[in-house]
Amino acid sequence: MAETKRTGLRARVRAEMIEEIKQIALRQLEVTGADLSLRAVSRELGMVSSAIYRYFPSRDDLLTALIIDGYNAMGAAAETAEAAVPRSDLRGRFVAVGRSLRAWAVAHPAEYALLYGSRVPGYQAPADTVGPAARAVVVLGDLLREAAARGRFEDEPSVRLPKLVRADLEAATRGSVFEGVPVPVVDRAVAAWLQLYGAISFELFGHLVGTIDHPEEWFEYRLRTLAAEVGL
Repeated sequence: MAETKRTGLRARVRAEMIEEIKQIALRQLEVTGADLSLRAVSRELGMVSSAIYRYFPSRDDLLTALIIDGYNAMGAAAETAEAAVPRSDLRGRFVAVGRSLRAWAVAHPAEYALLYGSRVPGYQAPADTVGPAARAVVVLGDLLREAAARGRFEDEPSVRLPKLVRADLEAATRGSVFEGVPVPVVDRAVAAWLQLYGAISFELFGHLVGTIDHPEEWFEYRLRTLAAEVGL
C-alpha cells in the first residue's frame, strides 16, 4: 500500500512538473516565437539544464507536446461549440465551429502561430500529431455527412473538374473525414475551410490592418457566406 502511494505521488509530481514546463514554454513562445530553448525553460524553472531532459528528451519533444495540446484545445472548442447548437440548424452549427476556432486563436495567438504559422526549422511533426490536428475538421465532415443524409445535396449539379483535382477529391470521399460526401461539396468545403483559416491567420498576423477595421464582424459575415456557399 505504501509503495502504491509513493508511486502515485511520484506520478502526480511528474505530471505537475511537465505541466509547469509546458506553461513556461508557452510564455516563451509569446516572446521568442517557435525559437524554443530547453535551457531557457530550465533557467526559469530554477533547475539545472540537464534535469529538464528527464521530462522532455529534446526541444522537439516539448514542441510536439505543445502542438498536440494546441490541436486538442482547438478541436475541443469546435466540438463544444457545434454541440451547443440545435441539430436542425446545419448552417448555425457550421458558423459556431468557425466562430469557436477564431475565438480560440485570438485568445491563444502564440499557440495558434505554432500550429499554423511558419514552420520551425529542423522540426518534423510526428505521426501522433495527426489525430489531434484533425479534430476540428472531423466536426466539419460529420456535419456534411449529416447534411447529405438529410438530402441537402441531392440536387447537386454536375461540375467539371480537372482530372487530377477530381482524383484527389474522390480519394477524400473515401477517407474518414469526407466519406460519403459528394465530390462537389468536398471541393467547396475544403475551399471554405481554407478561407476560414486564412481569415483567422490574416487577422492574427496583422494583414487586415488598414483594410478591415472590424475583423470580428467581418469574420462573422464571411462565415455565414461560406456556409451558404458550401450548401448548408
